[in-house]
Amino acid sequence: MRVTTALLGAALAAVVTLPASATVRITSDPGGQIGSYLDQLQSLRSSGENVIIDGSCLSACTMVLGVIPRDRICVTARARLGFHAAWRPDQADRPATDQEGTALLMNTYPQPVREWIARHGGLSPRLIYLSGNELASMYPRCSEASTASTSVWRPGRERPFPSARASSTLHAVNGRRIHTSP
Repeated sequence: MRVTTALLGAALAAVVTLPASATVRITSDPGGQIGSYLDQLQSLRSSGENVIIDGSCLSACTMVLGVIPRDRICVTARARLGFHAAWRPDQADRPATDQEGTALLMNTYPQPVREWIARHGGLSPRLIYLSGNELASMYPRCSEASTASTSVWRPGRERPFPSARASSTLHAVNGRRIHTSP
């Protein structure tokens, strides 16, 4: 009986100390390498954590919309997503749009986001921004309860996304380097 009580107590203690549902908040993410983001977002998807977009989510960060299920994402009034074409250095080391990397980005996004991008001229070197009512028509607004207890990610921390620098970063697609930061 004592062993059963001890095991039950240990099990309850373990359950009580685990969060019921963890949530990650994106507040200022400039983007980064496509491959690194896809890896981190797949891990986040597998974790079951919810995502609150509560600020800038630019470049590769926007892939969150296609990797994390829609029912696990909410947006605040501060959410602002910035989209642009992937690029790589040309032979003179100048930025050149990379069609394969751009196609990878587009294929990651859900249909409503792809349609919005098309209505706004497609992905190009210039950032286009999705926010406000347009964004809220695609993703639910966060409730006050959902934003109360979250893990905030800022550039330079490992979790949930890779460290991002303001300067451009690289990713290889079919052996070619591709920049995804604005």
